[in-house]
Amino acid sequence: MKIIISPAKKMRMEGELLPSAGLPVFLEKTELLWSWMKNLNLHEAKSLWKCSDKIARENFERLRQMDLRKNLTPAILSYEGIQYQYMAPAVLDEKALAYLQGHLRILSGFYGVLKPFDGVVPYRLEMQAKPEEGTRFPGGEGRDLYDFWGAGLYEKVMGEDPVVVNLASREYSRCIEPFLKPGETFLTCIFGERDGDKVKQKGTLAKMARGEMVRYMAERQIESPEQLKEFEGLGYRYSEKDSSLKEFTFIKE
Repeated sequence: MKIIISPAKKMRMEGELLPSAGLPVFLEKTELLWSWMKNLNLHEAKSLWKCSDKIARENFERLRQMDLRKNLTPAILSYEGIQYQYMAPAVLDEKALAYLQGHLRILSGFYGVLKPFDGVVPYRLEMQAKPEEGTRFPGGEGRDLYDFWGAGLYEKVMGEDPVVVNLASREYSRCIEPFLKPGETFLTCIFGERDGDKVKQKGTLAKMARGEMVRYMAERQIESPEQLKEFEGLGYRYSEKDSSLKEFTFIKE
């Protein structure tokens, strides 16, 4: 069983707490993206990143100083988003960290697919990013990163295991879902609250719950989707009536 999650925009360098263990599997394609991005001017880079002037300048400078093979941080420690804060990898024991290395995969617009201890550097490139009109990503492989990565991310994730627990946002799960084949299990976890007869997810709370779920799975060494039904983190409870074979829904009462 594999677990997929999204990356986070905010990143840090932290090489002392835990060492990295290997390089990303798609590093050669990442190097193509990096070389292409280095040739952008500041205006083009800001348009690609959809960010403020300050953030654009910071990342523009970072791009020129980047070394994809040195001074690396384990991916799971590099990302600083809410989901990662609630996952709390820095306080997990060795058994739980080994579980994450074997089961968890981080999807990334820049790196493709990451194992938790793959060495990375801080970058900015969301999966939904598109270059300016009239230009394409390297190799002429499409107008967006979904085309650039193609079926590669699906083949890597599902090739390792035909059962995947999806704790990623829609932006990233889209890299896998269109390629699913009969017999493969792609189980999405929904964390929401009741609103009349509907269940609605709230962005920040859902991110918190996804991180909590990853930690729950690592600490209990979860090996089957059925075991997820016992999750009760942050006040969420599994709802049988709101769930299906493809979606497990957890309601915060």
